[in-house]
Amino acid sequence: MKLITLVENTCGNTACIAEHGLSIYIETDKHKLLLDTGQSDAAVKNASVLGIDLSEVDTVILSHGHYDHSGGILPLSKLNKTARIIMQSTAAQPHFNGERYIGIDKAILDLPNVELINGDVRLDDELFLFSGITGRRCYPPGNRRLLCEKDGQKIPDDFVHEQCLVVTQGDTHILLSGCAHNGILNILDKYIELFGEYPDHVITGFHMMKRDGDHTEEEKAVIVQTAKELSQLNTVFYSGHCTGIPAFEMMKEIMGDKLIALHSGDEIVVDL
Repeated sequence: MKLITLVENTCGNTACIAEHGLSIYIETDKHKLLLDTGQSDAAVKNASVLGIDLSEVDTVILSHGHYDHSGGILPLSKLNKTARIIMQSTAAQPHFNGERYIGIDKAILDLPNVELINGDVRLDDELFLFSGITGRRCYPPGNRRLLCEKDGQKIPDDFVHEQCLVVTQGDTHILLSGCAHNGILNILDKYIELFGEYPDHVITGFHMMKRDGDHTEEEKAVIVQTAKELSQLNTVFYSGHCTGIPAFEMMKEIMGDKLIALHSGDEIVVDL
């Protein structure tokens, strides 16, 4: 199995582009797929630098309906017109950060290979998608400024458009979530409901980023409590993007070797 970070906010390979976004390339026994595509054509360019042929990708999973995870879909579509592009139907709705539109490019919805789904879907014995996370334990405070549009009205985003990918290879289970807007602890609670045990590896942003890096005491408490609970699991976490460097460093102090940073161009080492 191969996992490579095509796009993240920071560079691990100086030949690769870093941007505010996330894209993970995955090769399994049966699939070549992407979780998210970053915000621009950086994923396409980085793949070329890394010797990855994106024309061979058969599946693209969009974790949620934000531009920094979907912006590479249209550039990818110029190279690959057949890959299934799978998103929750609610990911197509408008999304905002205050007054700023942060949703997907509507032209994506005109692509013939886009599949809008509702709820949990098993694609095959390797790939499973789940959504419907309702818990609010250690809910990321940064969500408060994010909005969705329903019936013409902007309301607080409930993140029903967020979905998680579970990849199974033999006895190894890997959970991938773009930003964990619903809170990683709540996502793991849902995972336990579905599978009865924790995943071996988790690849996700934690949505703890603060633009000025100056976290409030409330935000610090959420970061610390999340890290304390994750540190008790026999799971390795890979994180970056919307986690933010200050929050990552706080979590790293608590989680130690159980938390590993993501960077553009880096391979993610998963023991099977």
